[in-house]
Amino acid sequence: MPNTSQGSEGSLVLPTVQYQRPLNDKVVIVQVFIGIFLCINSLMIVTFFKKEAFFTNTRYIFFAHSLICDSMFLALTDVLLLMSYSRVPMPGGLCIFLIVILETLTIATPLTLTAMSLERYIAICMPLHHSELSTPVRAMRCILLIQALSSVKWIIVISILFSAVPLSFYTSLLVCSFEQMIVFSWQGYLNSALCQFYFLVMSVVITFTYVKIMVAARGASSDSRKSTNKGLRTVILHGFQLLLSLIQFWCPVIESAIMKINLNVFIEVRYIDYILFILTPRCLIPLVYGLRDKDFVVVMKYYALFGYSKKVFIFNMDKSNDVKGKKTPMHTCKVNAGHV
Repeated sequence: MPNTSQGSEGSLVLPTVQYQRPLNDKVVIVQVFIGIFLCINSLMIVTFFKKEAFFTNTRYIFFAHSLICDSMFLALTDVLLLMSYSRVPMPGGLCIFLIVILETLTIATPLTLTAMSLERYIAICMPLHHSELSTPVRAMRCILLIQALSSVKWIIVISILFSAVPLSFYTSLLVCSFEQMIVFSWQGYLNSALCQFYFLVMSVVITFTYVKIMVAARGASSDSRKSTNKGLRTVILHGFQLLLSLIQFWCPVIESAIMKINLNVFIEVRYIDYILFILTPRCLIPLVYGLRDKDFVVVMKYYALFGYSKKVFIFNMDKSNDVKGKKTPMHTCKVNAGHV
């Protein structure tokens, strides 16, 4: 048995020998699961950039940002899962870089969901100001703000790590995981507190938008009630995704308690948590937002069928932008004529 050494408090540095194991059924299931949704996400991202009307509309910009974040998250977590399962080590510096990206993406997705809920609130409850407040430029600024807010947590974690570990940590080989970044026990509690604060704020915002849209739905006329109810269902689904993401940050506490009791049960529980509370929220975005949008699905079908879709459709990007009885222009699109 090769010797191991302790690079810092709580960080187990592994030797250069690689412990590789054959893939089991659970790992194969994860590969299939991730592969399917990466293909769906990739098709949706291509669809977004192929149609100019999409990237000039705020809600589609937020949708594309969430797709890109989730696709990167799925790909990186899958790589780390395979390396961790096979016991393949990597340099500490590279591990820090990957964890920084993952931590940013972890917070960026729920923050984007919150921004999407606010956009629906403005569209339904403040229709006269929607065209002024909800613009592509403001959406891009909001995305920059989301990335900045997402960076706060990892900046704190990495700053503590830099001040605590020796220089040899960055070149030492280790099996990469977020636990390797925790050098003090209180650092884990700080990280958990930051996550709870983020999600408390986001939960309050989404609850606020839900209540306001629900009130608007009750007072809406029969003509606009359908659109309002659709926005209400979208906010509910965003809240459900946010709940799943919040549970993700409670999982390590439960898992650590189980690990002290039974290692085999810990492995099973961690696998279930990974599927339900890490992968599932990321895979709901294309189903919740993309496949429910008729305009987006028609264009996506065109590219999925390599241009063989023979359908003419009316392309109305945002009916909620009607101001004083004036409807937003509709775009007639002949899909097989190359206008998509």
